[in-house]
Amino acid sequence: MERVFNRFAETVARATGHAWAFALCLVSMIIWGATGPVFRYSDTWQLIINTGTTIVTFLMVFLIQGAQNRGGAAIQAKLEELIRSGRAKNHFIGIEHLTDSEVEEFRK
Repeated sequence: MERVFNRFAETVARATGHAWAFALCLVSMIIWGATGPVFRYSDTWQLIINTGTTIVTFLMVFLIQGAQNRGGAAIQAKLEELIRSGRAKNHFIGIEHLTDSEVEEFRK
């Protein structure tokens, strides 16, 4: 189950990051807006967009967060391996707990 979710989350996160996904959403919004006069801006007409966007947003939060968590964990594991390699500077260990300005000082 976890492997299926991981694959699905990665696929969705990758697909929604493309320009065509934005274009599809934009076209959907234009069509919805254009149909307003036909449906006399009824409650049902408004409910369609409200319900659809709410469901998509709710599900996307979990899918994207799952993909981001895995990506972050993978990067952290790679960084830890680099530190263990012996050539890395140990003063970078725990840098993720510093403030943004302190991290920038390390980068200089």
